[in-house]
Amino acid sequence: MKSVRLRLLLLALLPISVLMPLLLVLAMTRWNADYDDMLIANVDSDLRIAEQYLGRILASTGTDIRSVSESSLFSDVLLAPPREQVRFLDQRRAELQLDFLYYISGDDLSGPTSKWPVIAAAAAGSLSSRIDVFSASELASFSPELEQRARIPLIETEAAVPTARTTEDRGMVVHAASPVTVLGHDGVLVGGILLNRNLDFIDTINALVYLSDSAGENRQGTATLFLDDTRVSTNVRLFEDVRALGTRVSASVRHRVLNLGQTWLDRAFVVNDWYISGYLPLTDSFGSRVGMLYVGFLEAPYQGAKRAAYWTIVAVFIGVLVISAPLFLWLAKGIFFPLERMTQTMKRVERGDLAARNGEVGSQDEIGQVAAHLDTLLNQVQERDQALRDWAEELNARVDKRTTELSAANAKLEDTFKQLVMSEKLASIGEITAGVAHEINNPVAVIQGNVDVIRMTLDERSKEVETELALIDNQVLRIDAIVGKLLQFARPTEFGAFEESVDIAPLVEDCLVLVDHVTSKQTITVKRVFGPAPLVNINPGELQQVVINLVMNAVQAMKGSGTLILNLQSQSRDGCEGALLSVTDSGPGIDEKSLGSVFNPFYTTKPGEGTGLGLSISQTLIQRAGGLISVRNLAQSGAQFIVWLPADVQNKRH
Repeated sequence: MKSVRLRLLLLALLPISVLMPLLLVLAMTRWNADYDDMLIANVDSDLRIAEQYLGRILASTGTDIRSVSESSLFSDVLLAPPREQVRFLDQRRAELQLDFLYYISGDDLSGPTSKWPVIAAAAAGSLSSRIDVFSASELASFSPELEQRARIPLIETEAAVPTARTTEDRGMVVHAASPVTVLGHDGVLVGGILLNRNLDFIDTINALVYLSDSAGENRQGTATLFLDDTRVSTNVRLFEDVRALGTRVSASVRHRVLNLGQTWLDRAFVVNDWYISGYLPLTDSFGSRVGMLYVGFLEAPYQGAKRAAYWTIVAVFIGVLVISAPLFLWLAKGIFFPLERMTQTMKRVERGDLAARNGEVGSQDEIGQVAAHLDTLLNQVQERDQALRDWAEELNARVDKRTTELSAANAKLEDTFKQLVMSEKLASIGEITAGVAHEINNPVAVIQGNVDVIRMTLDERSKEVETELALIDNQVLRIDAIVGKLLQFARPTEFGAFEESVDIAPLVEDCLVLVDHVTSKQTITVKRVFGPAPLVNINPGELQQVVINLVMNAVQAMKGSGTLILNLQSQSRDGCEGALLSVTDSGPGIDEKSLGSVFNPFYTTKPGEGTGLGLSISQTLIQRAGGLISVRNLAQSGAQFIVWLPADVQNKRH
């Protein structure tokens, strides 16, 4: 078939003539299933309404009997002769439309009537109302008319379980009992309604379920009450004016509902036709399944509606097929598919999709050859574009790598420059401070010597000026301390000992003991957060000096109250494993302008109290051990000093 028009026609009609019927069949099957589910949902809803009505009958019967048992008139009747009691109960039974109503005194509760759970519950003080099945003799004990009304001849029913019985003489009863405790009379008031042949009961259910439904005219509904598997009250018709009392349910329904205790929600054959049916098992006061409650509506109207819908869909499909064939013949005037494919491909390429291709267009003529040639050209364009992209990515990667290396080199150069400047500055300051320290020592020694001479000369009279002499001694000691710090700053190596592997955690604990006399006098809370950290290689005395200096500065910054946090953890820097110790206070923090100056020699925030050499000496000691010390302000309040020292690789913990 080389005719493009014929191929186009076949391609156009094939989905309509083959796929569309298949889709219609699938859609109709799904619709049919959904339709059946809707019918089942309707009958389930109807069954719940019937169940609620039965529950209301049970509740209202119990309520009516309790209203009688609690009435003042009944308490008066209990004191009257038995004949008056019987007359009163007959009047109330008629008013409440009960089939029997009687009183059992407390002395008689141990008799045969006590077998009923509803009476036992009432005797225990609880109102109870359930469905129970009474034998013919028990019904006859109330009245022969009640026994006769309960008797229903069994009608042979197709598909029912075979039975040798010919009559159902038992009665299904709404059985209720209420406790009586008035004027010292203890007993139980018992009443009930016989449901056999109770057409008002079943017709009321039918009216509630179907006549109140807006679709009630279309749903020909029925309701039935079963005693075991026998219809004892129903509006299902055996003939036009004859109700199907005495007919029985099918064996399959009986097995599922009565034997298994399951609710039946499905189509079922009822007497003489198919119904969408719902059967609910009923249990008596002993917990045994004794019957079923049924509602259902004729299936025939809905089957007719489904058939009409099926034929309508088929007719519409045939009409669409008849109209579509000429239409596609008219549309198949040219070969549009390959041309449209190439047009779409070019539009995608214009939008930047270089992977767009025509592919196999199903044509071997000139148009097909043009489409294939266009794909070949697009392949070449995409290959060249990809090569350019690869070169560009490689170039960008090289530029990024060189830029990163240059940034790292600049950063190292800047750090080196800063360290060089600091080293030169410290060297200059060290030379000056060393000279100053030596020059100060000489006059200080003279002063101290003369003070001693004064004490020796004055002897006992020196006590008159002891305060002044002690003041001179204190100031001389202060000068000695300042000179010592100056010499330690100028020549720290002369004051150090040998380096060794140090575990920071116990060293910090020792430092806290040394400063306890300061922290204990103030309301300062010390928190330790010590995690695993490697050993470091440093002079322990120098590290102790650094820690004590940082702790004392933090305590002074908090001015008498606050929280001091010491955190120890492991941290690597630039690929080097190490230990990090942070000292955090809750004070006001450090002025942002002064953050860069706190490690400068002679810088202090407490003029007249310190030399300003503590942090500078600490920085020198840490840097000499290969570590770093830094400071920052926290977001809320307070400052944090961070000391990082490299791990002692020769004495790692195992």
